[in-house]
Amino acid sequence: MGWRGGSELIAAALALSLGVGGAAMAGPPERVVSINLCTDQFALLLAAPGQLVSVTHVAADPRVSAMAAAAEGLQLNRAHAEEVHALAPDLVLAGPWTSGYTVALLRRLGIAVAVIPDVRGLDDVPEALRATGAALGRDAAATAMADTYAADLAALRTAADAGRQPRAAIHNPNNYTSGAGSMADQILTLAGLANVAAEVGIEGGGWLALESMVMLAPDLVISAEPYPGASRAEEVLRHPAAQALAGPGRRAALADSDWVCGTPHVLRAATRLRDATATAAP
Repeated sequence: MGWRGGSELIAAALALSLGVGGAAMAGPPERVVSINLCTDQFALLLAAPGQLVSVTHVAADPRVSAMAAAAEGLQLNRAHAEEVHALAPDLVLAGPWTSGYTVALLRRLGIAVAVIPDVRGLDDVPEALRATGAALGRDAAATAMADTYAADLAALRTAADAGRQPRAAIHNPNNYTSGAGSMADQILTLAGLANVAAEVGIEGGGWLALESMVMLAPDLVISAEPYPGASRAEEVLRHPAAQALAGPGRRAALADSDWVCGTPHVLRAATRLRDATATAAP
């Protein structure tokens, strides 16, 4: 859901998310631990210097974390309650999909846990920013970032509406793609692209057979950079038909870090795709 209210709504939601063990603090938390990749990203964007003491080990991986450089020097965790407790935090940031057992155990140990709202679409980002800012006592910084994001999003939407719409296919290992309603689909639209997966009725995540993708003849093929090593799932990306379809000027590569979490970095992903669109023949 998108941002629909004022600071009172965020404060009420945050109070509920803290749950048992989340007694009111006299001031902003001084030792914050994040145990979810997406809350890692928001915390790294908003935390005051020295406030964030630990993020997940995944946050340090530039392949999936847009804030990997900012995570340097922080202690890395694997979201286990025992190791988090040993860090003596006064606040833990978690996501909706964080282990419920871990969250409940931390709260039983008397540690406040704030569950940051999930981001399912481009319009949800300001709410997550404000919720993180409220948890960290960084409301002003969060509001400023949310306002900048909203203005940049509006500008990109205006530009996308005014331009042509080449057709694009998201082609990932195992022929996995993103269809209508997904965050990736919204990013394609923001970049001025039409999603061929939506044309054939795929909603959310799904599979688009290579044969179907060839028949759809997209103007642009978008795929993530392959990971080191080899996997059978990635072999389809090197299939001659896929290589021919994604010829010169017809392929855009994006790191997973650009859109793995719904943070302000999704606008960077849209901008890169928009620039790639300029070379794609309609």
